[in-house]
Amino acid sequence: MTPPNTNAEQQEIRKKTPSDFIFGKVIGEGSFSTVYLAKDVQTNKEYAIKVLEKAHIIREKKSEYVMREKEVLRILESLCPYIVHLYSTFQDPGRLYFVLTYAKNGELLKHINLYKKFNFECTRYYSCELVLALEYLRSKKIVHRDLKPENILFDHNFHILITDFGSAKIEKSEDNDINDGTEDDDVQQSNRRRNSFVGTAQFVSPEMLQESKSSYASDLWALGCIVFQMASGQMPFVGGSEYLIFQKILRLEYKFPDGFDERIKDFIEKLLVLEPTRRLGASDETTYVSLRKHEFFEEVDFDDLGPPPKLSDVEYICDRSNSISIMPDKEPGLDPIKASKLAIENILPVSSTVAPPTRKKSETDRKITDISAEDVEDRLLRQEGNPFHEFAEGNLILKQGLIDKRKGIFPRRRMFLLTLGPHLYYVDPVTMTYKGEVPWSKELRAEAKNFKTFFVHTPNRKYYLEDPTGYAPEWVKAIEQVKEYYFPEQDSVETN
Repeated sequence: MTPPNTNAEQQEIRKKTPSDFIFGKVIGEGSFSTVYLAKDVQTNKEYAIKVLEKAHIIREKKSEYVMREKEVLRILESLCPYIVHLYSTFQDPGRLYFVLTYAKNGELLKHINLYKKFNFECTRYYSCELVLALEYLRSKKIVHRDLKPENILFDHNFHILITDFGSAKIEKSEDNDINDGTEDDDVQQSNRRRNSFVGTAQFVSPEMLQESKSSYASDLWALGCIVFQMASGQMPFVGGSEYLIFQKILRLEYKFPDGFDERIKDFIEKLLVLEPTRRLGASDETTYVSLRKHEFFEEVDFDDLGPPPKLSDVEYICDRSNSISIMPDKEPGLDPIKASKLAIENILPVSSTVAPPTRKKSETDRKITDISAEDVEDRLLRQEGNPFHEFAEGNLILKQGLIDKRKGIFPRRRMFLLTLGPHLYYVDPVTMTYKGEVPWSKELRAEAKNFKTFFVHTPNRKYYLEDPTGYAPEWVKAIEQVKEYYFPEQDSVETN
């Protein structure tokens, strides 16, 4: 006879719903997901909940990535303190929900940028935690394939948490460090027309660029790149375009800044090796024992790393002042109206101890097209000093900004120019070359997915755009105002 479930087991078996959580501030955004800080109404515990729109996943053919991430997180369980834990998943008619560990102190990249670079103690400590995390991934036969500082978070005690397993792979071969090609045939087929690899340009390994083969050693390559960035504040492989970055990776073309610590340098050089099996740790009989024995980790006790070193004397003060709280007047659940309000609050917080970034504001209710002929002439004269003036073809630039234009795996950063005419040009800001124009018609429509992502729909194409500064709704509003100016609704009505 099966014993009855305990209350705890019954609680675990019962599927959560959005109504079990109060959703707060938007704390992250991916290509097809939004991450909210949320509080369980029963336990009062805070979580990060990744919300994925089903329609968008289907439209963008991302179902395999979503299912892979869920499967990988289930395999990883909660046994490693350096990897985010998936507590539960549930869905409603329009969305999927992943309830994850809340990493209170944000991305590793944010702290590298804040402090310019880490000192030796910090670099070594977090390199140790990364090695321990990679050992655990290897034990579970998981290759992350997209390790980078944006996918490494800090918890409330400033320990790392690796996240974002949508590109991960589950290795089937026990004795072969290199993928035999049988695991990801379906993924390889779908990626073949998208440069034949997954990952991020500056961190992708050379074997993935050349043959779409990924392995545990691919994560070792990424480890070398991340350690380089922690110690120097710079990425090892940089260039004016993805193509140039890839060429530098394939030629192993990088250099260390002056004064770079010799122990860290040697560690990185043994990881950034073109042949995967020759990377430090790749051929170890005992997983990554050669990494642990490197002089970079001399006198380190991997069984007891101790507390993290402080990145700064003022760090924990800053953390308290910037802590995110969920307003007590919010109701549980997440419907489209609440999601829109949260996105707006993320752009223009109602109350905050931290002042929002200074931005030029237009007059209340004034449209971007409310400009007199004299103002147009005056602004065109001043616009001649704008380096992007030549691409506007004599039209007044109403709004411009750097936007990540997605097409395939990697986004391409372009300078977008919304002008009178109407026109929406985009230019490569590195090479200063014209790249194209979004075709205008009365059918054109702009749509904000959240604070960072927006779409421009045209009769023949949908443009997938991301504003890295997080002001996508402003772009949508400006585009719609220009459309209304040139294609007013009454023009669609025939008159005699």
